[in-house]
Amino acid sequence: MSLLIVPRMSEKAYGSATDKNTYVFNVPLTANKIEIKKTVEAQYDVTVEAVNIVRQAGKVKRTVRKGGRSITGKRSDFKKAYVLLAEGQSIPVFAAVEEENK
Repeated sequence: MSLLIVPRMSEKAYGSATDKNTYVFNVPLTANKIEIKKTVEAQYDVTVEAVNIVRQAGKVKRTVRKGGRSITGKRSDFKKAYVLLAEGQSIPVFAAVEEENK
């Protein structure tokens, strides 16, 4: 079983990783906490203490065409996983950003 997990690159995710040792990942909608924990431990060789999941509904967006007619569409739903690592462990997700700041 292998999931496609992608680290979330945002200011909030970076702050959470540096302050609380909690990393944020985009995960498939079908993934559960146990699968996410096993995948992160296998992929990054770390010990996971806790996993929290948030399922976010996609935003409704509207565009206006010629003649003033509007079209409404919806972005895809997505799921985020907040992964808390054991004390003293880290994932080099933001290593390039940290090197750039030096």
